[in-house]
Amino acid sequence: MKTQRVLKRLVGVGAMVSALALGGCASYHNAPTESVALENTAFTVNHGLHFSPEDWPEALYGDLYLPESEQLRPVVLMVHGGGWEGRSRGDMNWIAEELASHGFAVFNIDYRFAPEHIFPTQLHDLQIARTWLNRHAEQYRLDVSQVSGFGFSSGAHLIALMALAASSNHAEALNQPYGGPETALSAVVVGGTPADLTTFGSGKLIRQFLGGTKQDIPDTYRAASPITYVTDNAPPFFLFHGNMDSLVPFQQSRKLHETLLANGVKSELFEMRLRGHITSFLTAGNAVGKATDFLVRHHKNGR
Repeated sequence: MKTQRVLKRLVGVGAMVSALALGGCASYHNAPTESVALENTAFTVNHGLHFSPEDWPEALYGDLYLPESEQLRPVVLMVHGGGWEGRSRGDMNWIAEELASHGFAVFNIDYRFAPEHIFPTQLHDLQIARTWLNRHAEQYRLDVSQVSGFGFSSGAHLIALMALAASSNHAEALNQPYGGPETALSAVVVGGTPADLTTFGSGKLIRQFLGGTKQDIPDTYRAASPITYVTDNAPPFFLFHGNMDSLVPFQQSRKLHETLLANGVKSELFEMRLRGHITSFLTAGNAVGKATDFLVRHHKNGR
């Protein structure tokens, strides 16, 4: 579609240019007191790595960004948005490049789309990608004890869901048969996150993703909500969100942030003022900078 092509072209340039104009229009809740020095490094990209099993219903691929390093590389598993029904990993290329330039290996992946594939198949795709990293750690010199997640919109939902399910002892159904401790994440960055699906209506995107209306399958809406699985064992979170978002209300991230803090989990919330859902992504340069700082801090603290 023409609109999609225009959006894809704007992502890289618009995010950087608009961030300069709007960078100061944000409130940083629970901001850190310490700062870190970010070093720049060159990187290479392995495009189109096949990570799904041979018998998977659909072949899935990812791009692996590898910074130059003599040491094991911390990793970021990256997941794009698109309402669980479309878009591509290409949307996240500029963020992957930013993180790779600061020393993170980044695995930017595909997943299956609704309505042909309904929940929890998308979660299974992420879990398979996470275990693929474990299996190929030696080959690509990956530090799989330090794997973080980064997602936006529906990708944020899936990353948060996988991370919280892996850290919870109340998510046995979600962790079968592909999840569990081996799919744990050490830190999470999510933007425009649908955190509690039970608070939405039964619009087209959610209905085709979950396979029914909230009235018909209320337990599924709750089971698919990341906030359901918050415990004191959850990894630290960095959340960014436009406070004028009408597609995924800002309250979704605020509620997740407050729930994490109430459980003793480290959480930072970057509230992007005057931004809606798409504009918070197109102008996410400053948020990505803060998120990179967050990941570096937690990687260093976890070593």
